[in-house]
Amino acid sequence: MGNEGENKLTPMMLQYRQVKGEIPPGAILFFRLGDFYEMFFEDAQKASPILDVALTQRAGVPMCGIPYHALENYLPRLLEAGIKVAIAEQVEDPSLAKGLVKRKITRVITPGTMLDTSMLSPKQNNFLTAINRSGNRFGLAFLDISTGDFGLMELPGLPELETELHRLQSRECLLPESLLSAWERDKSFPYAPSQLLWTPLPDWLFSFDCADELLRRHFSVASLDGFGCRGLNTAVGTAGAILHYASENLRQAVGHVRKLRSCHSSEYMVLDNISQRNLELVEPLAGGKREGTLLSVLDETKTPMGSRLLRDWLLRPLATKDAINSRLDAVDALRDDPLTLAELREIVTSIRDLERIIARINVGSANARDMLALAKSLEALPGVKTLLSSFETPLLAGLSSHLHDFESLCLKIRAALHDDPPISLMDGGLIREGYNSSLDELRRAASEGKEWLASIQTKEQERTGIKSLKVRYNKVFGYYIEISKSNLQYAPGDYIRKQTLANCERFITPELKEIETKILGAEDKSVALEYELFQELRQFALGFTAEIQESAAAIAALDTLASLSECARKYNYCRPHISEEPVLDIKAGRHPVLDAAMKGERFVPNDLLLDGDDNRMMIITGPNMAGKSTYIRQSALHC
Repeated sequence: MGNEGENKLTPMMLQYRQVKGEIPPGAILFFRLGDFYEMFFEDAQKASPILDVALTQRAGVPMCGIPYHALENYLPRLLEAGIKVAIAEQVEDPSLAKGLVKRKITRVITPGTMLDTSMLSPKQNNFLTAINRSGNRFGLAFLDISTGDFGLMELPGLPELETELHRLQSRECLLPESLLSAWERDKSFPYAPSQLLWTPLPDWLFSFDCADELLRRHFSVASLDGFGCRGLNTAVGTAGAILHYASENLRQAVGHVRKLRSCHSSEYMVLDNISQRNLELVEPLAGGKREGTLLSVLDETKTPMGSRLLRDWLLRPLATKDAINSRLDAVDALRDDPLTLAELREIVTSIRDLERIIARINVGSANARDMLALAKSLEALPGVKTLLSSFETPLLAGLSSHLHDFESLCLKIRAALHDDPPISLMDGGLIREGYNSSLDELRRAASEGKEWLASIQTKEQERTGIKSLKVRYNKVFGYYIEISKSNLQYAPGDYIRKQTLANCERFITPELKEIETKILGAEDKSVALEYELFQELRQFALGFTAEIQESAAAIAALDTLASLSECARKYNYCRPHISEEPVLDIKAGRHPVLDAAMKGERFVPNDLLLDGDDNRMMIITGPNMAGKSTYIRQSALHC
């Protein structure tokens, strides 16, 4: 639109254009107008069919909108379509604004940076990834903003990069503009573009020097060597680009991102995406739900954190003997003590998704119910720690040492918040009586005012003789006296007419206005003070972020180990002997998924021996449906 067109726009539309110019290209702007988020011009035309809302016009401007309280119902549709959304909120009270209400971008949401639990799978991470290329090597970084999980790695080539992107199931990937241009020229995308939202960024954001400075400043360290990043310059560049994108471009708070882990391929078995699919580790070949996968059989976890970790363990199996035996020792110990295992699993059931709760608290999107869920979860940790004290297994003892004491935080949350607070932070009713004396006084003023209103209604009914007279309230007129048309002749002369309706008229009196001022003033101040007290409580909880995240990681690992122990007990699995010799010797092996799925029949177990001497190869033959592929797959799953 040229300058001539801009000059014809209303002040509201000029403000809209200004805000629109501040958001990333391609993002749709949700522009808050009262109780609606409105979209205009090309955004309305693009969003209308996806959101299934009517496209209208006002003064020739295309527009559509959604109720602000229904944001979570509509937002996923745009994100599923790979579209970014910028939220422009009113940042001042319309009743106090002089002229146009100020608005500004409060957050930008993309498929890789969602935080709302209604849009996230509790059993799977939502990773934002970033990649860069140096020669034939690739740097890859990944960040789940909803949990704070942040890592990086370097990979020797494009096949390995494809494997990792498939494992991470990334919804959005950042890359340098020059790399995207090169891939577009030679059509060598590691994923078809429709499967992943590619977000190009300026090349300088991926430079080592820029990223190194940003990351060191964020983590308050002199060097990234403590995170295992020495020599991983290309990967460090991608990690810096992710952090910059999340905090600057998307206006997301990232204070809960406290650690950076470097992943080295030598520590894990590499499973390419074809192997992952053919073995149906976490997804069935036919797509859809995860029934019929190895994950569906082994997932007896009690927490979302444990379920996410189990998925990660299945897709990145350990490849070093000591690490494998450390896990097996823990699974063994839990399985051999079924009573303690059952008690642990019962306690862990009460623990909510600590990783995502503390993330929401950090970014400022948590409500009072989140805080209570945090307290309830943290209160369960001492019981877990007590039960773990009976185990001497190094891994379980290590997990116990990472469970911290949060008594002071839990006591403060319980003392401050009602047991069943409202979802909204702006409706009042969050804070317990007795927690704050100033709040109690304001509440008493509002309560006494309402008692006065009740007495006024009784008094005016007696004074006028109108038994149907009512004192009512609405947001537009405040408190008023309502009299039916048939009784208007009895209205006293000091009544001031406020509104005429079809069946009644509404009046006010000086006494009623005086009480209204006291009530509404006290209620407004009460709600504002409750919000302020909640923010103080949130700030107090932020001081425990690192300890909560460490405890959450320990609970996730314990939940996962307990799940495997429960499966070993349930399906009568035995512990394997791990050897570094070239021998695979399986006695009475069963396909874990088919064995668990069979009803009324028994899976016929079978043996396997492969070694470096006389049994280097097996030729498997037989008629169709004889079980050849089952035998091959079960052997791979055992490994």
